[in-house]
Amino acid sequence: HMQGAISFEKVHFSYEPGEEILHGISFKVNPGENIAIVGATGAGKSTIINLLNRFYDIDSGTICLDGHDIRDYTLASLRRNIAVVLQDVFLFADTIANNISLVDPQITREEIEAAARQIGVHEFISSLPGGYDYNVKERGSMLSSGQRQLIAFLRAYMRNPSILVLDEATSSVDTYSEQLIQQASEKVTEGRTSIIIAHRLATVKKADKILVLEKGEVVEMGTHQSLLAQKGYYSKLYEAQFMAEEVI
Repeated sequence: HMQGAISFEKVHFSYEPGEEILHGISFKVNPGENIAIVGATGAGKSTIINLLNRFYDIDSGTICLDGHDIRDYTLASLRRNIAVVLQDVFLFADTIANNISLVDPQITREEIEAAARQIGVHEFISSLPGGYDYNVKERGSMLSSGQRQLIAFLRAYMRNPSILVLDEATSSVDTYSEQLIQQASEKVTEGRTSIIIAHRLATVKKADKILVLEKGEVVEMGTHQSLLAQKGYYSKLYEAQFMAEEVI
């Protein structure tokens, strides 16, 4: 079980030769720290997560976890320590309980229900016909997008990861689900290294550190308040989003 210290040192990466996506990215995350990554579409946010999980290997530089190069870990042990909650949640045509445990015989129904109570989703699951035995059908079509995301939070929480990655997107979620997701998010990230890919900047105000990406480079880094005070890229991004929401 890792402590959850992450460091990227001068990381260069390209999906296609000659078309570099990340241009020498460097940053550090301390164990238990909550960091947010923000930036326009195509800035490289998701690429950082792909590299951390070693879905791809970098061109140059180093990525370390707990001071060791991630290439020194087996893929199984590396990925066992990282849980990812994606924007587009995949659920199997099966019961809610099986979607949470992924049919792991070591995970009991009592443990699932206890975890659901801890992150505040037990009531929502119990309200469904059959509760934990409710069949969500193909890709979870019987649930709303917010409900699918709550199941994904619980699935990640059950695995007690050292590092949690949230590709959070609550823009298409109803208000009630959004409140539950916010509560679940706070509980799940408590005491563990968390990386939040932020689409709505209002959700990252409490982050210990915000990483601002633009065209594959870190252009700013700091807390919400310090970045607003800089009157730079983040400040403009925040004001533009805030004004757009005011208009709506």
